[in-house]
Amino acid sequence: MEFLKILPLRGPNIWTYRPVLEVWLDIGALEDSPSNTIPGFYERLTAWLPTLIEHRCGIGERGGFLQRLREGTWPGHILEHVTIELQNLAGMQSGFGKARSTPVRGVYKVVVRSRNEQVSRAALAAARELILAAMEDRAFDVAGTVARLHEMADKLCLGPSTACIVDAATDRGIPSIRLTDGNLVQLGYGASQHRIWTAETDQTSAIAESISRDKDLTKTLLQACGVPVPEGRVVSDAADAWDAAEDIGLPVVVKPTDGNHGRGVSSELMTREEVEAAFALADAQGSEVIVERFVRGNEHRLLVVGGKLVAAARGEAVFLMADGILTIRKLIDEQINIDPRRGEAEVFPLDVVDVDATPSVQFELARQGYTADSVPSSGTRVLIQRNGNVACDVTDLVHPEVAATVALAARIVGLDIAGIDLMAEDISKPLAGQGAAIVEINAGPGLLMHLKPASGEPRPVGRAIVDSLFSQEESGRIPVVGITGTRGKTQVARIIARLLKLAGLYVGLACSEGLYFDRRLVDKRNCATWGSAQKVLLNRSVEAAVIENSFETILSEGLGYDRCQVGIVTNINPDRHFGKYYIENEEQVCNVLRTQVDVVLSGGVAVLNASDPLVVPMAKYCDGEVIFFTVDGQLNAIADHLEQGGRAVLMKDGHLVLKQGDQEMVLLKLAPVQGDAFNWQLENVLAAVAAAWALGVSTDIVRAGIATFEVERALPNNTRKSS
Repeated sequence: MEFLKILPLRGPNIWTYRPVLEVWLDIGALEDSPSNTIPGFYERLTAWLPTLIEHRCGIGERGGFLQRLREGTWPGHILEHVTIELQNLAGMQSGFGKARSTPVRGVYKVVVRSRNEQVSRAALAAARELILAAMEDRAFDVAGTVARLHEMADKLCLGPSTACIVDAATDRGIPSIRLTDGNLVQLGYGASQHRIWTAETDQTSAIAESISRDKDLTKTLLQACGVPVPEGRVVSDAADAWDAAEDIGLPVVVKPTDGNHGRGVSSELMTREEVEAAFALADAQGSEVIVERFVRGNEHRLLVVGGKLVAAARGEAVFLMADGILTIRKLIDEQINIDPRRGEAEVFPLDVVDVDATPSVQFELARQGYTADSVPSSGTRVLIQRNGNVACDVTDLVHPEVAATVALAARIVGLDIAGIDLMAEDISKPLAGQGAAIVEINAGPGLLMHLKPASGEPRPVGRAIVDSLFSQEESGRIPVVGITGTRGKTQVARIIARLLKLAGLYVGLACSEGLYFDRRLVDKRNCATWGSAQKVLLNRSVEAAVIENSFETILSEGLGYDRCQVGIVTNINPDRHFGKYYIENEEQVCNVLRTQVDVVLSGGVAVLNASDPLVVPMAKYCDGEVIFFTVDGQLNAIADHLEQGGRAVLMKDGHLVLKQGDQEMVLLKLAPVQGDAFNWQLENVLAAVAAAWALGVSTDIVRAGIATFEVERALPNNTRKSS
């Protein structure tokens, strides 16, 4: 089982709309050894990966793949399913895969969905080794392999907070581009984009974020606006902390001014010894330490997005019950860490309690006269943590006055997304009557507690963030025109870019002649590539994108955008494409170029060459409208299309004409010239005009643009006259 080539298809491709990994697999002599001929293979593989029973395969029912395995299937098909399952077990969900033979005996194309290329490559390699081990009756460390892949996925894939926002954008049809290996993501294209970084956006003020990090300043601003906060002040040392505690009145809270996640926070301190020890704990976490009045009640985290409360969670102190036999350290593992909601990865709503690595836990134990190795008497209730366990959803309990108060607090600080920590005995009642107060405001708050609460309903916080960035009328999209075909693509792209520029748009153009921004050439290389398309869509100035896609780009990289407003297929000459990527027949060529039509939006338009019998059938694959173009306006395809009220751009008596149904508009008159060379260049002009028509460019601009385009590169000189 040899990997001849691995192609990461990062955009829509011949297999699916999503990124995939395509491997060219040579199984050699195994072509003569389907799975049912290898003794013990089925038993070993299913014992190692029992969850393969969930794979429905082409049979369409649970256990479908195992049925194929028993009846006899080949290593390419097995590699597909094992790779998918290893990704699933690693926490990177995948359900799509294909295995197809090529014209070369024993060589297959195997395709799997890839949410992260590095993880998918590792899963693919591991799947190969696992299958070979099962065939050869060798040992294989399945658990260790899954653990390694899981660690890779946790490290390399989007975190849960960012992922929920991206998923919400996808649900609304808003495209996304990951900008780094971390959690910086662009939502939308070009001038319509916004950026997110976990729970911060490009609307998050740097000033507001700085204010929120300074807890003393935050309290000052909130207090000035009538928002309840606990009295307190910044202190310089342990002695000053005790002086402040005496001034404020016991009990008090000591915490760092710029801490987060409850680190270094000590509550309900009653003695000088406790206050001074808490000062040391807080001082190790932040630049300054603050002492403030202790507010009785439960800790709550309220999430405000775009000025509205969207979720609320309540925290609970963590206790254990001693049995008089085991140490506190052992009891923590048996009573607390055993909770399936606790874990070290981000996907767990509660953290594992590590007493040795958590000074606040050690502090709480010391206040009660214990260490981690103490054995309290049976029946003793031992406090382990006072805070840091906010994971119980209480959104539906929040009193309207509380919601209004926290929304006001977020506005005072200036945050578009704020995690507000509130101490209150009963969040279903107004704050004033219970002495409740806001103790902290956080920029970039964690969202997991609202996505996977330890109890209660998950909340659609990702959708709330997306809706705060994009109104319901906004899609995050700019006009994207994609062009493919055998010839004429570059010329069509240049004409369209010219027409859109005349219409007043800042145009990004990626074609085989280079990369252009607003007619300025920034890269002279062949830029009909996935990477160049991405550069166009990343540019915040671009209001319209024109992107050429070669046959090879679609096969080797995929399209550089998820969907487009206009997709153009100029023409198809199958012979020009044979011999590469195991493409050997006309149907395969058409399937590749049809990708451009598959990605046209439901409100978009496919522009197709009615003179090409291989292009015309692609119309049925378009989710949107179809505009045909042709030099020969007498074609049956044109007549049928117009009869159904469709649109077409064609030549009639030497005139370039726009037709819809039985209505027509003469756009331009061209001097008659004969010859194939002229006709195919004229087709390029017709295709560009059709695209401009699809995008709503005025006929006056189109007429002027065609007449003044660099005609020596578009049409022969004696066609320049127009009327």
